[in-house]
Amino acid sequence: MNLNNIAQIRLINQQIRKSKFKTAEELVSWMGAMQAQDYAMVKWAVGVRLPGSNEHLVEKAIDAGEIIRTHLLRPTWHLVSAQDIYWMLELTAPQIKASMKSRDRELELSETVYSKSNKLIEKALANGNHLKREELIKLLESATISTANNRGSHILFRAELDCIICSGVSKDKSPTYALLAERVVKTKAVTRNEALVMLARRYFSSHGPATLQDFVWWSGLSVADARNALEMIKSEFISVTKEEQTYWLAGSLPEIKKSGTAIDLLPAFDEYMISYRNRNASLPGDINKKVISENGIFRPIIVVNGMVAGIWKRSFVKGKILIDTSFFQHPDQTIHKLIEEKAEAYGRFLNREVTISHTYINE
Repeated sequence: MNLNNIAQIRLINQQIRKSKFKTAEELVSWMGAMQAQDYAMVKWAVGVRLPGSNEHLVEKAIDAGEIIRTHLLRPTWHLVSAQDIYWMLELTAPQIKASMKSRDRELELSETVYSKSNKLIEKALANGNHLKREELIKLLESATISTANNRGSHILFRAELDCIICSGVSKDKSPTYALLAERVVKTKAVTRNEALVMLARRYFSSHGPATLQDFVWWSGLSVADARNALEMIKSEFISVTKEEQTYWLAGSLPEIKKSGTAIDLLPAFDEYMISYRNRNASLPGDINKKVISENGIFRPIIVVNGMVAGIWKRSFVKGKILIDTSFFQHPDQTIHKLIEEKAEAYGRFLNREVTISHTYINE
Protein backbone atom coordinates (compact mmCIF):
# COMPACT_ATOMS: atom_id res chain seq x y z
CA MET A 1 0.00 0.00 0.00
CA ASN A 2 1.48 3.35 -1.04
CA LEU A 3 0.58 6.83 0.21
CA ASN A 4 -1.87 7.43 -2.60
CA ASN A 5 -3.67 4.19 -1.72
CA ILE A 6 -4.01 5.55 1.83
CA ALA A 7 -5.53 8.77 0.46
CA GLN A 8 -7.93 6.87 -1.80
CA ILE A 9 -9.13 4.57 1.00
CA ARG A 10 -9.69 7.59 3.25
CA LEU A 11 -11.92 9.12 0.57
CA ILE A 12 -13.98 5.92 0.61
CA ASN A 13 -14.19 5.55 4.38
CA GLN A 14 -15.01 9.23 4.86
CA GLN A 15 -17.98 8.76 2.49
CA ILE A 16 -16.62 11.29 0.00
CA ARG A 17 -16.38 8.81 -2.87
CA LYS A 18 -19.72 7.03 -2.43
CA SER A 19 -21.83 7.60 0.65
CA LYS A 20 -23.80 4.75 2.19
CA PHE A 21 -25.89 7.12 4.32
CA LYS A 22 -29.16 8.90 3.63
CA THR A 23 -29.47 11.36 6.53
CA ALA A 24 -27.20 13.97 8.06
CA GLU A 25 -27.52 12.39 11.50
CA GLU A 26 -26.39 8.99 10.22
CA LEU A 27 -23.44 10.56 8.42
CA VAL A 28 -22.27 12.62 11.40
CA SER A 29 -22.62 9.61 13.71
CA TRP A 30 -20.47 7.53 11.34
CA MET A 31 -17.80 10.24 11.32
CA GLY A 32 -17.81 10.45 15.13
CA ALA A 33 -17.52 14.24 15.03
CA MET A 34 -16.83 16.83 12.34
CA GLN A 35 -14.88 20.02 12.98
CA ALA A 36 -17.28 22.93 12.67
CA GLN A 37 -15.95 26.37 13.60
CA ASP A 38 -16.76 27.53 10.05
CA TYR A 39 -20.50 26.94 10.14
CA ALA A 40 -21.15 27.53 6.44
CA MET A 41 -18.33 25.20 5.45
CA VAL A 42 -19.23 22.35 7.79
CA LYS A 43 -22.69 22.27 6.25
CA TRP A 44 -20.98 21.61 2.91
CA ALA A 45 -18.74 19.01 4.62
CA VAL A 46 -21.94 17.12 5.42
CA GLY A 47 -23.44 17.87 2.02
CA VAL A 48 -20.48 16.62 0.01
CA ARG A 49 -20.93 13.27 1.80
CA LEU A 50 -24.70 13.16 1.16
CA PRO A 51 -25.29 13.41 -2.60
CA GLY A 52 -28.58 15.10 -3.42
CA SER A 53 -28.77 16.91 -0.10
CA ASN A 54 -28.93 20.66 0.35
CA GLU A 55 -28.16 23.32 2.91
CA HIS A 56 -31.76 23.36 4.15
CA LEU A 57 -31.64 19.63 4.91
CA VAL A 58 -28.50 20.03 7.04
CA GLU A 59 -29.88 23.10 8.84
CA LYS A 60 -33.14 21.25 9.50
CA ALA A 61 -31.23 18.41 11.18
CA ILE A 62 -29.39 20.91 13.38
CA ASP A 63 -32.56 22.85 14.24
CA ALA A 64 -34.30 19.59 15.11
CA GLY A 65 -31.51 18.65 17.51
CA GLU A 66 -30.59 15.54 15.51
CA ILE A 67 -27.11 17.04 15.11
CA ILE A 68 -25.55 19.21 17.80
CA ARG A 69 -22.87 21.87 17.27
CA THR A 70 -20.72 22.23 20.37
CA HIS A 71 -17.17 22.11 21.72
CA LEU A 72 -15.52 18.77 22.40
CA LEU A 73 -12.49 16.63 21.57
CA ARG A 74 -9.39 18.81 20.85
CA PRO A 75 -11.37 21.11 21.66
CA THR A 76 -13.01 23.23 19.01
CA TRP A 77 -16.47 23.48 17.49
CA HIS A 78 -17.71 20.13 16.19
CA LEU A 79 -20.88 18.63 14.81
CA VAL A 80 -21.86 15.51 16.73
CA SER A 81 -24.89 13.25 16.56
CA ALA A 82 -27.40 13.79 19.39
CA GLN A 83 -27.13 10.12 20.31
CA ASP A 84 -23.39 10.51 20.91
CA ILE A 85 -23.10 13.87 22.63
CA TYR A 86 -23.38 12.80 26.27
CA TRP A 87 -20.85 9.98 26.30
CA MET A 88 -18.45 11.95 24.11
CA LEU A 89 -18.59 15.00 26.37
CA GLU A 90 -18.27 12.92 29.53
CA LEU A 91 -15.18 11.25 28.06
CA THR A 92 -13.39 14.36 26.78
CA ALA A 93 -14.57 17.23 29.02
CA PRO A 94 -12.43 16.41 32.10
CA GLN A 95 -9.18 16.62 30.14
CA ILE A 96 -10.31 19.80 28.37
CA LYS A 97 -11.16 21.44 31.71
CA ALA A 98 -7.78 20.44 33.12
CA SER A 99 -6.01 21.98 30.12
CA MET A 100 -7.91 25.26 30.65
CA LYS A 101 -6.98 25.78 34.31
CA SER A 102 -4.04 28.07 33.62
CA ARG A 103 -6.11 30.28 31.33
CA ASP A 104 -8.96 30.25 33.86
CA ARG A 105 -6.62 31.66 36.49
CA GLU A 106 -5.45 34.39 34.11
CA LEU A 107 -9.06 35.37 33.45
CA GLU A 108 -10.03 35.03 37.14
CA LEU A 109 -12.65 32.43 36.26
CA SER A 110 -13.03 30.34 39.40
CA GLU A 111 -15.36 27.43 40.05
CA THR A 112 -17.53 29.88 41.99
CA VAL A 113 -17.87 32.12 38.92
CA TYR A 114 -18.64 29.14 36.68
CA SER A 115 -21.25 27.85 39.12
CA LYS A 116 -22.98 31.24 39.20
CA SER A 117 -22.87 31.71 35.43
CA ASN A 118 -24.11 28.17 34.78
CA LYS A 119 -27.13 28.72 37.01
CA LEU A 120 -27.96 32.03 35.33
CA ILE A 121 -27.67 30.53 31.85
CA GLU A 122 -29.69 27.46 32.81
CA LYS A 123 -32.50 29.61 34.20
CA ALA A 124 -32.54 31.90 31.16
CA LEU A 125 -32.80 29.00 28.70
CA ALA A 126 -35.38 26.98 30.63
CA ASN A 127 -38.66 25.94 29.03
CA GLY A 128 -37.39 25.93 25.47
CA ASN A 129 -36.04 29.47 25.43
CA HIS A 130 -33.28 29.61 22.81
CA LEU A 131 -31.02 32.68 23.01
CA LYS A 132 -28.28 34.13 20.84
CA ARG A 133 -24.75 34.53 22.16
CA GLU A 134 -25.10 38.29 22.54
CA GLU A 135 -28.28 37.81 24.57
CA LEU A 136 -26.51 35.52 27.01
CA ILE A 137 -23.55 37.88 27.20
CA LYS A 138 -25.92 40.74 28.09
CA LEU A 139 -27.49 38.53 30.78
CA LEU A 140 -24.11 37.77 32.34
CA GLU A 141 -23.06 41.41 32.32
CA SER A 142 -26.34 42.44 33.99
CA ALA A 143 -25.50 39.98 36.78
CA THR A 144 -22.08 41.68 37.22
CA ILE A 145 -20.20 38.78 35.62
CA SER A 146 -17.65 40.38 33.33
CA THR A 147 -17.40 38.93 29.83
CA ALA A 148 -14.47 41.12 28.75
CA ASN A 149 -11.11 39.79 27.51
CA ASN A 150 -12.73 36.66 26.08
CA ARG A 151 -14.24 35.66 29.43
CA GLY A 152 -17.65 35.38 27.79
CA SER A 153 -16.43 32.73 25.36
CA HIS A 154 -14.86 30.74 28.20
CA ILE A 155 -18.04 30.93 30.28
CA LEU A 156 -20.18 29.61 27.43
CA PHE A 157 -17.53 27.03 26.59
CA ARG A 158 -17.59 25.78 30.19
CA ALA A 159 -21.40 25.55 30.14
CA GLU A 160 -21.09 23.30 27.09
CA LEU A 161 -18.50 21.09 28.79
CA ASP A 162 -20.76 20.84 31.86
CA CYS A 163 -23.55 19.45 29.63
CA ILE A 164 -25.77 22.48 30.29
CA ILE A 165 -25.98 24.15 26.87
CA CYS A 166 -25.66 23.22 23.23
CA SER A 167 -26.72 24.60 19.85
CA GLY A 168 -30.35 25.66 19.56
CA VAL A 169 -32.70 26.58 16.72
CA SER A 170 -31.47 29.28 14.33
CA LYS A 171 -33.05 32.66 14.99
CA ASP A 172 -32.97 35.27 12.20
CA LYS A 173 -30.35 33.07 10.49
CA SER A 174 -28.14 33.32 13.58
CA PRO A 175 -27.17 30.42 15.87
CA THR A 176 -28.58 30.18 19.37
CA TYR A 177 -27.91 28.26 22.56
CA ALA A 178 -30.40 25.92 24.22
CA LEU A 179 -30.43 23.60 27.22
CA LEU A 180 -28.87 20.28 26.29
CA ALA A 181 -31.24 18.38 28.60
CA GLU A 182 -34.21 19.84 26.71
CA ARG A 183 -32.73 19.18 23.28
CA VAL A 184 -31.46 15.66 23.83
CA VAL A 185 -32.80 13.00 26.19
CA LYS A 186 -29.87 11.65 28.18
CA THR A 187 -28.95 8.14 27.19
CA LYS A 188 -27.82 5.32 29.45
CA ALA A 189 -24.42 6.06 30.93
CA VAL A 190 -21.44 4.11 29.64
CA THR A 191 -18.18 3.31 31.38
CA ARG A 192 -15.02 5.20 30.49
CA ASN A 193 -13.55 2.14 28.75
CA GLU A 194 -16.75 1.69 26.76
CA ALA A 195 -16.54 5.31 25.66
CA LEU A 196 -12.88 4.91 24.67
CA VAL A 197 -13.77 1.86 22.59
CA MET A 198 -16.65 3.66 20.86
CA LEU A 199 -14.55 6.71 20.03
CA ALA A 200 -11.65 4.66 18.66
CA ARG A 201 -13.97 2.43 16.66
CA ARG A 202 -15.70 5.44 15.11
CA TYR A 203 -12.44 7.14 14.22
CA PHE A 204 -10.57 4.23 12.66
CA SER A 205 -13.69 3.02 10.81
CA SER A 206 -14.52 6.40 9.29
CA HIS A 207 -11.06 7.97 9.02
CA GLY A 208 -8.80 4.97 8.45
CA PRO A 209 -6.16 4.23 7.37
CA ALA A 210 -4.88 6.26 10.31
CA THR A 211 -2.15 5.99 12.92
CA LEU A 212 -2.25 6.11 16.69
CA GLN A 213 -0.72 9.60 16.49
CA ASP A 214 -3.52 10.68 14.15
CA PHE A 215 -6.09 9.44 16.67
CA VAL A 216 -4.37 11.27 19.53
CA TRP A 217 -4.51 14.51 17.52
CA TRP A 218 -8.14 14.11 16.43
CA SER A 219 -9.55 12.96 19.76
CA GLY A 220 -7.60 15.21 22.13
CA LEU A 221 -7.03 12.17 24.37
CA SER A 222 -3.77 11.54 26.15
CA VAL A 223 -1.37 9.16 24.40
CA ALA A 224 -1.99 6.60 27.13
CA ASP A 225 -5.78 6.74 26.75
CA ALA A 226 -5.59 6.65 22.95
CA ARG A 227 -3.20 3.68 23.02
CA ASN A 228 -5.47 1.86 25.48
CA ALA A 229 -8.48 2.52 23.25
CA LEU A 230 -6.66 1.19 20.18
CA GLU A 231 -5.52 -1.90 22.07
CA MET A 232 -9.14 -2.71 22.96
CA ILE A 233 -10.31 -2.63 19.31
CA LYS A 234 -7.24 -3.99 17.50
CA SER A 235 -8.85 -7.35 16.83
CA GLU A 236 -11.54 -5.65 14.70
CA PHE A 237 -9.04 -3.88 12.42
CA ILE A 238 -6.08 -4.62 10.19
CA SER A 239 -2.78 -2.77 10.15
CA VAL A 240 -0.38 -1.80 7.40
CA THR A 241 3.10 -0.34 7.91
CA LYS A 242 4.37 2.34 5.56
CA GLU A 243 7.45 4.54 6.08
CA GLU A 244 7.75 3.29 9.68
CA GLN A 245 4.16 4.34 10.40
CA THR A 246 1.50 1.79 11.33
CA TYR A 247 -1.90 2.54 9.80
CA TRP A 248 -5.12 0.96 11.06
CA LEU A 249 -8.30 0.43 9.07
CA ALA A 250 -11.44 -1.65 9.26
CA GLY A 251 -11.99 -4.89 7.36
CA SER A 252 -9.75 -5.82 4.45
CA LEU A 253 -7.82 -3.65 2.05
CA PRO A 254 -10.29 -2.47 -0.61
CA GLU A 255 -9.31 -2.74 -4.23
CA ILE A 256 -8.39 0.67 -5.62
CA LYS A 257 -9.57 0.75 -9.21
CA LYS A 258 -8.09 3.21 -11.66
CA SER A 259 -11.10 4.86 -13.25
CA GLY A 260 -9.78 8.09 -14.68
CA THR A 261 -9.62 11.46 -12.98
CA ALA A 262 -11.76 12.15 -9.91
CA ILE A 263 -12.22 15.62 -8.41
CA ASP A 264 -13.46 16.70 -4.98
CA LEU A 265 -14.25 20.27 -3.93
CA LEU A 266 -13.88 20.09 -0.16
CA PRO A 267 -14.62 22.80 2.41
CA ALA A 268 -12.34 24.60 4.84
CA PHE A 269 -11.40 22.50 7.88
CA ASP A 270 -12.70 19.33 6.23
CA GLU A 271 -12.10 16.07 8.06
CA TYR A 272 -10.25 14.72 5.02
CA MET A 273 -7.46 17.16 5.81
CA ILE A 274 -7.71 18.25 9.43
CA SER A 275 -8.27 14.90 11.16
CA TYR A 276 -4.71 13.58 10.69
CA ARG A 277 -1.50 14.67 12.34
CA ASN A 278 0.51 13.39 9.36
CA ARG A 279 -1.11 14.62 6.14
CA ASN A 280 1.58 13.49 3.68
CA ALA A 281 -0.72 10.96 2.03
CA SER A 282 -2.74 13.75 0.42
CA LEU A 283 -0.74 16.92 1.13
CA PRO A 284 2.96 16.95 0.17
CA GLY A 285 5.12 19.06 2.45
CA ASP A 286 6.14 21.49 -0.28
CA ILE A 287 2.58 22.83 -0.64
CA ASN A 288 1.56 22.61 3.02
CA LYS A 289 1.81 26.38 3.63
CA LYS A 290 -0.41 27.07 0.60
CA VAL A 291 -3.20 25.04 2.18
CA ILE A 292 -2.73 25.67 5.91
CA SER A 293 -1.89 29.16 7.14
CA GLU A 294 0.65 29.87 9.87
CA ASN A 295 -2.17 30.52 12.36
CA GLY A 296 -3.86 27.19 11.60
CA ILE A 297 -6.52 28.16 9.06
CA PHE A 298 -7.32 25.20 6.80
CA ARG A 299 -8.40 26.55 3.43
CA PRO A 300 -11.01 24.96 1.15
CA ILE A 301 -9.22 22.43 -1.06
CA ILE A 302 -9.40 20.93 -4.53
CA VAL A 303 -8.54 17.23 -4.43
CA VAL A 304 -7.53 15.38 -7.60
CA ASN A 305 -7.32 11.59 -7.27
CA GLY A 306 -6.79 11.91 -3.53
CA MET A 307 -4.10 14.59 -3.70
CA VAL A 308 -4.57 18.27 -2.88
CA ALA A 309 -4.11 20.08 -6.19
CA GLY A 310 -5.28 23.57 -5.27
CA ILE A 311 -7.48 25.74 -3.10
CA TRP A 312 -10.73 27.60 -3.73
CA LYS A 313 -12.76 30.40 -2.27
CA ARG A 314 -16.28 31.65 -2.70
CA SER A 315 -18.04 35.01 -2.69
CA PHE A 316 -21.61 36.10 -3.18
CA VAL A 317 -22.66 38.76 -5.68
CA LYS A 318 -26.33 39.55 -6.33
CA GLY A 319 -27.49 36.14 -5.20
CA LYS A 320 -24.91 34.26 -7.27
CA ILE A 321 -21.90 32.30 -6.02
CA LEU A 322 -18.53 33.21 -7.47
CA ILE A 323 -16.01 30.38 -7.05
CA ASP A 324 -12.37 31.15 -7.70
CA THR A 325 -10.08 28.14 -8.00
CA SER A 326 -6.33 28.41 -7.55
CA PHE A 327 -4.40 25.38 -8.83
CA PHE A 328 -0.79 24.66 -7.94
CA GLN A 329 -0.16 23.47 -11.51
CA HIS A 330 -2.03 24.21 -14.72
CA PRO A 331 -4.88 21.69 -14.96
CA ASP A 332 -5.85 20.03 -18.24
CA GLN A 333 -9.26 20.37 -19.85
CA THR A 334 -10.56 17.22 -18.14
CA ILE A 335 -9.89 18.72 -14.72
CA HIS A 336 -11.42 22.04 -15.79
CA LYS A 337 -14.62 20.25 -16.81
CA LEU A 338 -14.78 18.15 -13.63
CA ILE A 339 -14.18 21.09 -11.31
CA GLU A 340 -16.99 22.97 -13.01
CA GLU A 341 -19.30 20.02 -12.37
CA LYS A 342 -18.33 20.02 -8.68
CA ALA A 343 -18.85 23.77 -8.47
CA GLU A 344 -22.32 23.34 -9.94
CA ALA A 345 -23.04 20.66 -7.33
CA TYR A 346 -22.08 23.16 -4.64
CA GLY A 347 -24.40 25.68 -6.25
CA ARG A 348 -27.27 23.18 -6.14
CA PHE A 349 -26.52 22.55 -2.47
CA LEU A 350 -27.00 26.27 -1.79
CA ASN A 351 -29.72 26.66 -4.42
CA ARG A 352 -27.76 29.37 -6.20
CA GLU A 353 -26.31 29.92 -9.64
CA VAL A 354 -22.54 29.49 -9.83
CA THR A 355 -19.86 31.30 -11.80
CA ILE A 356 -16.35 29.84 -11.72
CA SER A 357 -12.95 31.36 -12.50
CA HIS A 358 -9.46 29.88 -12.49
CA THR A 359 -6.14 31.29 -11.33
CA TYR A 360 -2.78 29.71 -10.55
CA ILE A 361 -0.88 30.00 -7.29
CA ASN A 362 2.55 30.44 -8.86
CA GLU A 363 1.58 33.14 -11.35
